[in-house]
Amino acid sequence: MTVDGPRSTAPDMVDVVALGESMVTFLPSVPGRLADVPSFDRGIGGAESNVACVLAAAGHVVRWVGRVGADGFGDHLTEAIGAYGVDVSAVRRDPDRPTGVYFRTAGDRATDDHEVAYYRAGSAASAMSVRNMDLDTIRSGRVLHLSGITPALSADCLALMRELTARRPGRPLVSFDVNHRPGLWRDAEDGPEVLLELARGADLVFVGEDEAWGLGGPEAVRAALPEPELLVVKQGATGATAFHRTAGADGTQATHVTTVPALTVDVVAAVGAGDAFAAGFLSATLRGLPVRERLRHGHLMAAAALTAPGDLATPPARHHADRLAALDDAAWGRLRLGPGWTQAGERAEEEVRTP
Repeated sequence: MTVDGPRSTAPDMVDVVALGESMVTFLPSVPGRLADVPSFDRGIGGAESNVACVLAAAGHVVRWVGRVGADGFGDHLTEAIGAYGVDVSAVRRDPDRPTGVYFRTAGDRATDDHEVAYYRAGSAASAMSVRNMDLDTIRSGRVLHLSGITPALSADCLALMRELTARRPGRPLVSFDVNHRPGLWRDAEDGPEVLLELARGADLVFVGEDEAWGLGGPEAVRAALPEPELLVVKQGATGATAFHRTAGADGTQATHVTTVPALTVDVVAAVGAGDAFAAGFLSATLRGLPVRERLRHGHLMAAAALTAPGDLATPPARHHADRLAALDDAAWGRLRLGPGWTQAGERAEEEVRTP
């Protein structure tokens, strides 16, 4: 799969448009239960805006589209996301609804001790709809990145997602991260079916093996989701498998399967890795790299997130990531990345270049 369509010189054309809710995140100052944490540090969180920030930090031209309240938290979100180099000019301000916020504990999200308290019901983002969002702006990128969080926010958000994933001529490449959050679908029993429907309309789909409709293994996921030209099944610490179609000279299509093992990582915080993986894969897709290298760049971006606190981390410099992605299989398997590896690798390469 390549990103079809020429690069435009129009001022409103970008590499990627990411649409979705971003929220102000309150991170605990110390470990423990939310009831016991005395203070919190403020950050930003949101699957789609996380992808936008990582892509912008990696040198791409990116626009985030969403709605925030006409409040101080909305100011903070647009300023913080914009500081990464993301275009936030299309973000709408809602005078009647607040910006969403959430609090979380410091522990790993995969453990029973992890707590998250969302305050997003009735948020400005939940009011996104076909009527009040600029569809031309949303479709102004080479890639449109969406996630399964948005359709869970409201009926209007679901209708907007159905509009954006409808297959029609001239649309950008549609990237969809399933991002199944059961807690968001408590009032809707058909959440998994809705996400499958939307995924079928996308060109590129990311889905975790643990969230893939109770199916067992990548092959079963592909059998249930044959429509996307490229399907990436994330398998946690095992790695990731991509199913991708190519067209032959005679018009026939062949499906290829590529699996790349994950890296060994000294984890600091198990948050943000999925969004970072999607950003790394999309970055390599925009550059026209082979699928194997796209998966490796996804793993490298995920490793950057896992070895830093918070949802966002400084990605490795492009030439540094390219060098690691080009390693042979044995060398790739021996890599072990820990805190500061992105900067350490850059300093080491700078020392080599400096006489």
